[in-house]
Amino acid sequence: MISAAALPLTLLIFAMPAAAGPRNCNDAITTHEMNFCAERDFKAADKKLNAAYRNAMSRTYERDLDKPYDAKGWKSALRTSQRAWIAHRDADCKNLVAREWSGGTGTTVASLGCMTTKTLQRTKELRERYED
Repeated sequence: MISAAALPLTLLIFAMPAAAGPRNCNDAITTHEMNFCAERDFKAADKKLNAAYRNAMSRTYERDLDKPYDAKGWKSALRTSQRAWIAHRDADCKNLVAREWSGGTGTTVASLGCMTTKTLQRTKELRERYED
């Protein structure tokens, strides 16, 4: 029999594998597993976007050929564009998609899926425009 003092530790040990998420997201079945995988995919996409954005910001000096396209103005314009893009993505994916799902159990997966797709598209766009 487990003592009362050991019970919380035992429960924690048994809960740890479930909290970590599925080993293979192709096998995700429960809502929790699907949410975990969708969040993991979004974080990976966001990491790629941040790298592409940093690269684009560093390339503005290389493209500063003629006025009025000075590097400072270009960086400011790119920053403004990126912030507007993030606001649009979030409004569409977090607000509109969530309403389309009426707050059901698939809402998080649908919202994160939307954010992942749009984030990967934006990453591709920045890479095409600013990488060699």
